[in-house]
Amino acid sequence: MTRLGRVRAEFTASWHAFLRRRTAVFFTFFFPAIIVVIFGALVQTQPTGGGLFAEPKGYYVAGYLAVVVLFTPLSRIGSTVARYREGRRFEKLATTPLTRSEWLFAQSLVNVVVIGIAALLLLALSVLVTGTALPTTPATLLVVPFVALGVALFCGLGAIIGRVADSQDGVIAASNAIALPLLFLSETFVTPDLLPAWFRPALELSPLTYVARGIRAVTYADATTAALPNLLVVAVLAVAFFVAGARSVPRTD
Repeated sequence: MTRLGRVRAEFTASWHAFLRRRTAVFFTFFFPAIIVVIFGALVQTQPTGGGLFAEPKGYYVAGYLAVVVLFTPLSRIGSTVARYREGRRFEKLATTPLTRSEWLFAQSLVNVVVIGIAALLLLALSVLVTGTALPTTPATLLVVPFVALGVALFCGLGAIIGRVADSQDGVIAASNAIALPLLFLSETFVTPDLLPAWFRPALELSPLTYVARGIRAVTYADATTAALPNLLVVAVLAVAFFVAGARSVPRTD
């Protein structure tokens, strides 16, 4: 079997495994919807009002997308690695031609498709529920590579967490401990001016910062950063984290 055939076979198996978990399917798409409803429709933004959500509605579209790009890959890939370890399934995979990088690539593709659909739902809700006006230019399509590369990046990190954590419960705890600080300290919902001046340079250390900046650059007319430099950083980080994640996938347990 060729490499493409192996990846396709693993992708198909993983895709059907995801669809069989109806609770996971429901919450994968329900979670972004409830985020938009709570923050966009109920809390709402208060431009010029100061404090949280003081920016125009369009500013927070990047934050909504960052939620699914960050949380879903971390928990899904991390839990999958932990589940495979507990079931000693990596020992079985080691007897097949499928390599660790091919396995993670197929798993990442499933997440790209799932989160891509969730992102489309989220953008539609942002327009319909909050009345956000999104730019309709060719540059807006750069949202696609930002989401895809961001998912690959956090799939790699999720694989590392799955290798380090000793159980699926440990993966969830570790994922939340990493994701929650990243979400609010990566120029998503909390603007840099609300943070202490001494802490602002630390924003550059978060990979999610570049994902959020890049998405904001193509979805928010008053963005202060350009898309392409951030896309380049995200691409480099995605490759680095994917390689590290692939090396973390166990051969056997």
